Amino acid sequence: MLWDAQERLPKPDLAQLPRLRFLTTTDFPPFNFLDSAGKLSGFHVDLARAICKELAIADKCQIQALPWAELDGALAKDDGEAIMAGVAVTAENRAKYAFSRSYLQFPARFVMPKAKASSEPLFEKLKGKRVGVVAGSAHERMLRDDFAAVTTAPYPTEEALFADVKAGKVDAGFGDGMRFGFWLAGTDAADCCRFAGGPYLAPEYLGTGLAIAVKPDNEDLVAALDYALQQIALKGTFAELYLRYFPVSFY
Repeated sequence: MLWDAQERLPKPDLAQLPRLRFLTTTDFPPFNFLDSAGKLSGFHVDLARAICKELAIADKCQIQALPWAELDGALAKDDGEAIMAGVAVTAENRAKYAFSRSYLQFPARFVMPKAKASSEPLFEKLKGKRVGVVAGSAHERMLRDDFAAVTTAPYPTEEALFADVKAGKVDAGFGDGMRFGFWLAGTDAADCCRFAGGPYLAPEYLGTGLAIAVKPDNEDLVAALDYALQQIALKGTFAELYLRYFPVSFY
């Protein structure tokens, strides 16, 4: 839960807001994509609509998809008020944007064959075990630093890692919980495996998660977005959207 139920965020007055246009992309499923009818769909699209409903400005809301490279320019030219497309919350980007609070974080997870999957605490249980991870990734750095007792087995791709976890050639795989969740739910995994232990949130390795980016001088909009995101979370709407698009929870 990213939101404190005891925190009271002020309800914004958006009577003077002429419109709220969310800018996103079409090529990052399940967050943003074109469905079989060519309609813009996805987690971000439904979340934007939920935000507008919570702020009682549904009639002022629009959602527009652009190529990723055009998002920054569109915001700068006031062709939109907010980018909801996975803009990384980095020091460099904080100089260009103001950000809402994070609404979704991506934990690291272990996956193991079902017959051998362990529960927490994993640190001792994995000692000396071979754990696969994508070479050169933040997850590899995290595994080597935080689980130094395992034998790290670097892989060139996630696909190669998944194949060896499924075949039992490594004792576990370690990586992005969201991507692992989609693999577990898919036909390639063939119900071989499950999450074990975790989730592990580590901003120092994996970042602070997804947030909405707006122009740096638009703090009123940031406050409104934070209020709406908190209310959506506390009322259970966010959980409904999450389970709609992520049927195998990565938490």
